[in-house]
Amino acid sequence: MFGALARKLFGSANDRRVRGYQPKVAAINALEPELVKLTDEELRARTAQFKEQFANGTSLDDLLVPAFATVREAARRALGQRHFDVQLIGGMVLHERGIAEMRTGEGKTLVATAPVYLNALTGKGVHVVTVNDYLARRDAEWMSRVYRFLGLSTGIIVHGMDDNERREAYACDITYATNNELGFDYLRDNMKYELNQMVQRPHYFAVVDEVDSILVDEARTPLIISGPLDDRSDFYNTIDTYIPKLSKQDYDVDEKQRSVALTEGGMEKIETLLRDAGLLKGDSLYDVENVSVVHHVNQALRAHTLFQRDKDYIVRNDEVVIIDEFTGRMMPGRRYSEGLHQALEAKERVQVQPENQTLASITFQNYFRMYEKLAGMTGTANTEAAEFQDIYNLEVIEIPTNLPVKRIDDDDEVYRTANEKYNAIIELITDCKQRGQPVLVGTTSIEKSELLAELLKKRGFKQKDFSDPDAFRPLYDGDQGKADDKVFAVLNARHHQQESYIVAQAGVPGAITIATNMAGRGTDIQLGGNADMRISHELADLPEGEQRASAEQAIRDEIARLKKKSLEAGGLYVIGTERHESRRIDNQLRGRSGRQGDPGHSHFFLSLEDDLMRIFGSDRLDGMLQKLGLKEGEAIIHPWINRALEKAQQKVEARNYDIRKNLLKYDDVMNDQRKVVFEQRVELMQDEDVAETVAEMRHGIIEDIVAKHVPPTAYPEQWDTAGLAEQLRNVLGLDLPVVEWGHEEGIADEELRQRIQARADEAMAAKAAKYGPEIMRYVEKSILLQTLDHLWREHLVTLDHLRQVIGLRGYGQRDPLNEYKSEAFQLFEAMLASLREAVTAQLMRVEIMTAPPPEEPPMMSAHHIDAMTGEDEFAQLAGESFDAATLAPAEPARDPSDPASWGRVGRNEPCPCGSGLKYKHCHGRFT
Repeated sequence: MFGALARKLFGSANDRRVRGYQPKVAAINALEPELVKLTDEELRARTAQFKEQFANGTSLDDLLVPAFATVREAARRALGQRHFDVQLIGGMVLHERGIAEMRTGEGKTLVATAPVYLNALTGKGVHVVTVNDYLARRDAEWMSRVYRFLGLSTGIIVHGMDDNERREAYACDITYATNNELGFDYLRDNMKYELNQMVQRPHYFAVVDEVDSILVDEARTPLIISGPLDDRSDFYNTIDTYIPKLSKQDYDVDEKQRSVALTEGGMEKIETLLRDAGLLKGDSLYDVENVSVVHHVNQALRAHTLFQRDKDYIVRNDEVVIIDEFTGRMMPGRRYSEGLHQALEAKERVQVQPENQTLASITFQNYFRMYEKLAGMTGTANTEAAEFQDIYNLEVIEIPTNLPVKRIDDDDEVYRTANEKYNAIIELITDCKQRGQPVLVGTTSIEKSELLAELLKKRGFKQKDFSDPDAFRPLYDGDQGKADDKVFAVLNARHHQQESYIVAQAGVPGAITIATNMAGRGTDIQLGGNADMRISHELADLPEGEQRASAEQAIRDEIARLKKKSLEAGGLYVIGTERHESRRIDNQLRGRSGRQGDPGHSHFFLSLEDDLMRIFGSDRLDGMLQKLGLKEGEAIIHPWINRALEKAQQKVEARNYDIRKNLLKYDDVMNDQRKVVFEQRVELMQDEDVAETVAEMRHGIIEDIVAKHVPPTAYPEQWDTAGLAEQLRNVLGLDLPVVEWGHEEGIADEELRQRIQARADEAMAAKAAKYGPEIMRYVEKSILLQTLDHLWREHLVTLDHLRQVIGLRGYGQRDPLNEYKSEAFQLFEAMLASLREAVTAQLMRVEIMTAPPPEEPPMMSAHHIDAMTGEDEFAQLAGESFDAATLAPAEPARDPSDPASWGRVGRNEPCPCGSGLKYKHCHGRFT
């Protein structure tokens, strides 16, 4: 009670924090009259002044007010958009390493320009992170006009760019990129063999758009680069034939945990089937020889029981394509991990693709924590504020809206059956259509969006066909259109190419849009429609001139009339067809309505057959409602129901947070080792000569071998000189008279070790003299890096296997995490010991000869895997081509006769001299 009274008197902690920014906002506003009078050149010159001040010791905090004022004026001139005061506050939150929670339509894209410009003055490079290539392109092209106006360069990283283009983009002052591309570039950089092949700079400052989607929804999903393993597609198809022979009594499905396990009877049945088919070695399914068979059976069972076609994935062009559970988008190129995708391909009778081996991996949690400064912005972060604070040390600040929110949020309506719920939804849609009010209907899956579409068709509605060339005409044809034109659009993974246009026009009077989740769409729904989007579509072929200007004005006039109609009808009406597991997804759907002070309405319809209601015990509630006499078509509407549902959602969110936090603890162990290996690789690449490092490894392995066969306290007659000679022959390739040395009178173990070291050093010196010091330096570095990479990959696989079984230690009353840390450390030490031995053995035996260039290695692929569901998040986008030269500085021309003009040349690039050979086989040979 006292807390509520204090909030009324003094405001919440968030309110007080926001008020604390007001003096700086007032100072920025006070500078505006002065800046308005400056010419474009004078305004641009302020950038150089700020950089000079920073170089002379002025802090960024002291530059904030004049820099923000400069960006505001530049945006007004370059974009025709002036930052609102609340947008300046949002920018300050980002600069101070916070998360700015701003409602949809409040202009987050523009908010980022102020802190991005301020931090770009350091010259260290600022990254603006988006969730997909479309938004990266759009935001970069849009906001680069502001940065270019102020004399800063802007780059963009999207799928399909080569290393030279990426390197140029990262060298810019500001770089727009997707979270996937940033992470994979980091991993690929740490698989390179020369520093000049790396593309990224040190990680300084990142502003993450849709921060909740990237740092929470995708935080459990490691980025993985992998290479192909042996093809076992036939075995997947074989195992798949036995799963349909199991009945529901043969396995237990846990929908909450997304897991399935064979019952005892199911184990016996599948064991008998496989034994009769000759697929088992030994008598039992769980004999050690059958580990691979058990793995295939479990994945096939998961594919048949936990994953539904047209909800979790669709089959298109003889491929299984995953559907993102948060956005409803198709994700071409994504693959489930650990053979699950192959099991789905076998289930759907499509071509089974080969499995892959992990070559490098990192989670988003550990990648983004590498940045010196990290900030984020989104429309919905408060529900995950504790997680942002605990894991990333980011505070969530709710930024007030520029205009008061007028949206009406109704209490949920709960029906007994799904049919009753859908009937009520269709009645409401029909009512809105008659009144000319635009409607956005949110569903949780493709299957449910298409079910609703079918029900609407039965009521006389017509679905818009986006294969029709006229499909992109307005959904409601202005004054000539009829309110009873029953046309609706469906936005889901099947139509993702048109999603930005469908969303942009969803605010037209009478428009009906059915969408599969609205998370991260990145396009505002403007009442009356989006003028810029319509102009780009309808006037694409019309050249600049008087005719185009007239046509543009006609479209803007029409949209103004349509906006007035939508406002009169009550604004955008958002209908939720069920509650999502996460409150954020529901809030994102609601937030589509009521932008910038527009009126709006939101209403959720639920039934006891919905997934969330069913999983959280709707059976008892159903019985109670029948006893109370709830009739068909009637609903329960009460604030208590809303609170009960929120508590259920909070339970799911808390469970997911615990899972993410626990997984992070395990990944931190691997991350510490990853940092050591990657830092070591960079140091090795920086060294011109690694002969000293190689010599230390050689001497170290000789010490270990000698210590093993010649204990320090033993007498010479107790030495195992024969075993020592044999191991030296195996490791060093040297046939040394160790047995004779051991019989010499007065010889000590230290002298024996020194003799062996001297012979080994002589052998290496002879190789260097034979092949030349330059070639030997190159060979030593190459073998050292390649061996380190090979052992690190094997180590990753071992850690993955250890992680899968370490939980069983809990049954022995031992903490699995501590056990994992201990054994992972031992494995890491063993890997380093193996590195010394393997490098020494290879260098002692290496023979260098001229040979034709090796074939290119197998194509590596990128994956982003959910550690809980096995979903592969990374989409290899076919994407549109993008002219990076418009945003990044052009590379100077190379003179074939002047190597000094070549700059950085990738080892696999054609040599600039024009020989036709790759650079590494021509001028770049042994350098």
